[in-house]
Amino acid sequence: MMSDRLSRFEIVTRQDFSDVTYLLEVRHPLMAKAARPGQFVIVMAHEHGERIPLTIADYDRERGTITLVIQAVGKTTREMQQSCKLGTTLYGMVGPMGIPSVTSHARKVVCVGGGLGVAPIFPQAKAFKQNGAYVIGVLGFRSKSLVFWEDKFRACCDEFIVCTDDGSAGIKGLVTEGIRLALAKHADIDEVVAIGPPVMMKGCAEATRERKVRTLVSLNPIMVDGTGMCGGCRVKIGDAVKFACVDGPDFDGHKVDFDDLMSRLRRYRDEERVALERWSESCRLMNQEPVLPLTGS
Repeated sequence: MMSDRLSRFEIVTRQDFSDVTYLLEVRHPLMAKAARPGQFVIVMAHEHGERIPLTIADYDRERGTITLVIQAVGKTTREMQQSCKLGTTLYGMVGPMGIPSVTSHARKVVCVGGGLGVAPIFPQAKAFKQNGAYVIGVLGFRSKSLVFWEDKFRACCDEFIVCTDDGSAGIKGLVTEGIRLALAKHADIDEVVAIGPPVMMKGCAEATRERKVRTLVSLNPIMVDGTGMCGGCRVKIGDAVKFACVDGPDFDGHKVDFDDLMSRLRRYRDEERVALERWSESCRLMNQEPVLPLTGS
């Protein structure tokens, strides 16, 4: 019978990019062999943990590993930030899930990543480059201190544009500024691929709409089972209703109803806040120094 340790998924690399962004490289040879750009996994940190979808940021078939880059923004991702250390294991990791991104025969493509989307846009950029495309990378960060993987992107991008909110690195502004620069310089851009927060992807789609440049976005709404059964990840694409976990995660950005998507993402905000507060309070109590009883004479 397989031991409890071997039946789980060992973390073989842990790297912290900032106080909120961290990388986990997880050993899973079969998944590494099957993974393709654009796919995701559903992870459980422990037996009673929440199931959360995380986009695959990279994979190494020779090492048999899957790379995840995570931002500690909610209860589970903050809990994982504390507990997922080198040599520990994840309780569960299911995947790869979702339809792999189709690396088209585009001759010139812009790969855009912002926030949570910086890491998962990397395998897309790498795949386009390997397919012979001229790749323009556009990445957005709040400030220079949050920039990561610059060397990896430069290695697979013919042009590379960094945008920061405060102007401390690259150009000052949102990733849409980088897209506008690329469109102004290149009249022959065939495709734009954007991954990041919904409001960012909406801005990217609007930036390319007038030029009618094909624009794909990767949607990551609330998911429970990852098989289309729960219906939590349904999104409006034009006149159709799709399920991001089985029909996506990539969709035509010009057809996505981003307002509906963002409204659905806000639906559980109160529950998420309460869960985070309860977890933070339990952590505070566990880390509190024991109170010694008073002794009288």
